[in-house]
This record gives sequence, structure tokens and C-alpha cells, in this order.
Amino acid sequence: MAKYSAQHRVLIAVDCIIFGFDGAELKLLVVQRALEPQIGNWSLMGGFIEEGEDPNDAASRVLYKLTGLKDVYMEQLSVFGRPNRDPVERTISVAYSALINIKEYETQLSDAYRAEWIPLKDVPALIFDHDEMVAAAKVHLRYKAALHPVLFELLPEKFTIPQIMALYEQVYNVELDKRNFMRKLRSTGLLVKQADKDKEGSRKGAFYYKLDQETYKDKFSSFLHFIPQP
Repeated sequence: MAKYSAQHRVLIAVDCIIFGFDGAELKLLVVQRALEPQIGNWSLMGGFIEEGEDPNDAASRVLYKLTGLKDVYMEQLSVFGRPNRDPVERTISVAYSALINIKEYETQLSDAYRAEWIPLKDVPALIFDHDEMVAAAKVHLRYKAALHPVLFELLPEKFTIPQIMALYEQVYNVELDKRNFMRKLRSTGLLVKQADKDKEGSRKGAFYYKLDQETYKDKFSSFLHFIPQP
């Protein structure tokens, strides 16, 4: 088959931005880069797309190879293609992002490439334009959280309002007023209060709640009323 003449070839890579919540902190999964340049520095999970490989399949392959994680649903986020983003060769990267419950995947995590969960607030500078990718993924996450109870999916079946509040504060990088947040959250009618309490945090304890999925479908707009503004 004929090829396009007089065209320069470029490399295409994938990079995976994996956010995780462990019940207390929102974290980012990173690895130490195994080759030059910047060998040993912190990096997202990245690699090149192989000939004949679909980008989605490449992202899953790279993530599994570098971390051991599999069956992680990732969304294609954006394409990063500044001419000088990779100092070695002209490389365009297709970025993917995901948000997972760390506890559901902790037995899969491999230490072959020293993959590590780092609290989002403590993530060090990453290689190349990976910080830019993470920033874009944060914006996307906030948008998703405002349109769907995706953050609730990271919580156990029963959860407390302080747990929800801590998660939203970390996603939106804001400090919320506890009383106002509790009032707005309860007013949505999306939560079903349980009879038992979590008493690990204080002597008084905090009541457990469950998310009413059917109510959510009927009261979609009410869910948006308590979403904090970033």
C-alpha cells in the first residue's frame, strides 16, 4: 500500500492518570521512570502505542505492565502534543484518566516499577508535561463529580457525612463549612440515614448513610445544589 509522501513520522504514546481514594485521602498513582532522560524521577504510567494496537488497548497494557492493575475503566482525556514535550523525539501522547477505590485494587499493585500512591497534595514535580496532564484530569474529575455521584462510588456501602466532606474538599481543593455542607447534602434527599454510627472518630460518633440510587435518578438537579465551586 502506498504511503503518504514527504511526511515526517512521529511517535504516539499513552499516559495514564489514576486517581484513587483510600477512605481518607485522595491520591495519585505514580512510578519512577526507568529510562533516560530523567531516570528515577516520578512519572505517570506511560508507554508507546505498538504497531496495530488500539490506543485504549495500549493504555490498559501499559497500566498493567507498570503497576499490575487490570480491568480499570479509563476515559480518554486529551491529546498532549507540544513539539518539545519530550526532549528525545517528537512524541504525541494520548492521556487517559480513571478514579478508583484503592482498597479494591490494593492486592494487584506490583512493586516491579515501584508504583506508589501519593496523596494528591504531596505529589512531587513529575516529568515532562505530566503535571499539566494531572491538572487537566483534576478539572475533568470536578466536572464529572458535579454531574454524577461518581465520588460516592469510592465510598463503602455505608459511609459518614464527614467522609463525604473530606473527599469533596480534596477533589475541589476547598475548605467547606461543615454545618452548611451537611444541611445541603441532607436536603437533596439522596441519603438514607442508618441506625448505627461510626464511633472511631469521636466518642459521640457519626451516623452512617447510604446513597439512594433510585432517588438520585429522580432528583438529579438537587444533587448539584451542594457541589462546591472550585
